[in-house]
Amino acid sequence: MGKKKEKVVDLKPQKITDEQLKKVQEVINAINRGQLELGGLETRKHMILHQISSIQDQLSAMQNEFKEQYGTIDINVQDGTINHSDEPSDS
Repeated sequence: MGKKKEKVVDLKPQKITDEQLKKVQEVINAINRGQLELGGLETRKHMILHQISSIQDQLSAMQNEFKEQYGTIDINVQDGTINHSDEPSDS
């Protein structure tokens, strides 16, 4: 009769080492923390962009007031000097 087939033992490792597991978990956790922090920064960036837009609206309103009151928005923001154009005046 035929030979009995021998059972083959699988010698391949079934798990990574505890040290490798700990290291890969640390790396994945670091990636997750970085992504979470980046999300927080994006939220702050969004809020700051809205604040800047609001401030730019305030500047635009002030420029309209200057245009009405002084005839120009060309003002030196260091000392407040109005830079009138070189158009001839009525005086």
